[in-house]
Amino acid sequence: MSYSFRNDYSEGAHPAVLQALTDTNREQTVGYGMDPRCAAAADTIRGLCHAPEAAVHFLIGGTQVNFVTIDAFLQSYEAVIAAATGHIAVHETGAVEATGHKVCTVESPDGKLTPAMIESVLAGHNGTEHMVLPRLAYISDTTEIGTVYTKAELTALRRCCDEHGLYLYLDGARLGCALTSLENDLTLPDLAALTDGFTIGGTKNGALFGEALVLPRPLPHYRWHMKQRGAVLAKGRLLGVQFQTLLKDGLYFDLARHANALALRLRDGMAALGYPFPVASPSNQQFPVLPNETVERLQRLGYEFEIDHPVDGDHTCIRLVTSWATPETAVEDFLRDLAGC
Repeated sequence: MSYSFRNDYSEGAHPAVLQALTDTNREQTVGYGMDPRCAAAADTIRGLCHAPEAAVHFLIGGTQVNFVTIDAFLQSYEAVIAAATGHIAVHETGAVEATGHKVCTVESPDGKLTPAMIESVLAGHNGTEHMVLPRLAYISDTTEIGTVYTKAELTALRRCCDEHGLYLYLDGARLGCALTSLENDLTLPDLAALTDGFTIGGTKNGALFGEALVLPRPLPHYRWHMKQRGAVLAKGRLLGVQFQTLLKDGLYFDLARHANALALRLRDGMAALGYPFPVASPSNQQFPVLPNETVERLQRLGYEFEIDHPVDGDHTCIRLVTSWATPETAVEDFLRDLAGC
C-alpha cells in the first residue's frame, strides 16, 4: 500500500465539517465574519478558554494569521524573537519581514524558546535607535519539530516577557496535537492566561481551511489590520460553521488524538527496528533517520514524505506526519515494508 505521510492537510475535511457546510449552504447571512455562525463559534471558544472578554477572530490560514497579528502587535521599528526553526523564520517566505518587522532567531535543539534564549537576543540589541527593538516572542505548540511546551515552560516565558516588556504569541497551527499529546499539561484556559494571543489551527486538524485567533486582551482596530492585509473573508460564515462543528462534543481533540496515536505507533515500530530519532517528538510529526537507500526504496514503493535534512553522506532524516484521516492500515503497511528494507 502506498500512502502520503507528507503533511496533515492533504485530505479535504472531516465528513462532519462537509456535512455542516452542506446543511448551511443556502443560509443567507451578513458577510465578513459578522454572522451568527462566527459569533456562536467565538462564544464557544471563549467558554472553552474561560476568557469571556477575549476577542476571537477567524482567518483563512496560518501564515496569514501570523503576519497580520504580529504586525498588529508591533510598531514599525519593533522585531520578533523566534527559534531558528520557527515557522515564521523558515516557512513563510519572509511574510513577517515583508510587513517591516525583523525576525531575530536563536538556535534551539528542541525547537522551543526559553527565557535564556530570549535574553540572549535582547543582549545583542543595544536599545538605541540604531537597531530594531525586540518586542514579541513567537512560539509554536506543537513546535515545527513536534515537541510540546509544558505549563512550567510557558509560565517561565510569560514571566520573562513581563520582565522585559514583551508580548508572547503562540502559533497553534497544530494546537490540537499539542493539547492531546501524552506529554502535555497545558489547557486552553492556561493559554488564555499566559499568552497575549494564540491560534487554534483548523487547517491541519479536520477543517477545509481556517485558524481561530484568540486575543485575551483585544487589540484596538485588529479588524482594520485584517482588512488591510486581505484577511477578511466575504463568506466568513464558512469559517464559523467549521469551528462550530469541530468544537462540538470534543471532535477537534478526538481528531488530534487519532493523529498522535498513529504517529506514536510509527515511532515505536521504527524504534523497534533500530532506527534513531534525533528529537523525541510526542506528537503527530516524527523525524527518523534512515539510510539513503532505504529512503529511496520507500519512495519507490509509493510512500510520500518530506526530506528534513541530510545527516551524513549515507543517512537522511525524514519527516512523517499523520493526520485525523490516516488509517491504521497505512501505518502497519509502512512498518511492514520498512522491515522488508
